Amino acid sequence: MGIIKVENIRVFAYHGCLKEETKIGSDYRVDLQVKANLQQSAKTDKLMDTVDYVFLNRVIKEEMNKPSKLLETVARRILDRIFNEDGLVKKASVSISKLNPPIGGDVERVTIKMTDKRKK
Repeated sequence: MGIIKVENIRVFAYHGCLKEETKIGSDYRVDLQVKANLQQSAKTDKLMDTVDYVFLNRVIKEEMNKPSKLLETVARRILDRIFNEDGLVKKASVSISKLNPPIGGDVERVTIKMTDKRKK
């Protein structure tokens, strides 16, 4: 087994329960970690034998581009797509942070983290 991390993906998106959030948008940070068997790709040196982090980045950007009220919903969509579209991923964890959230205080970020594993 091995781990692939795609960290500090910066995205501007329109998530939130407040009307203003869906109109003006916010900055977000996404971090993803996937667990997969990397032994074959280590031997063959072929992209088709590993989890392509360009694919992972694309999934994150596409799902972050779909407005939702809750970050939990976005995280679930990201995980579902990864498991549905890449059979090598056994486990994945995604963290989504809203930077400078409008919660009435000096708060750097709020973060949700969701982890799941492939169903057998």
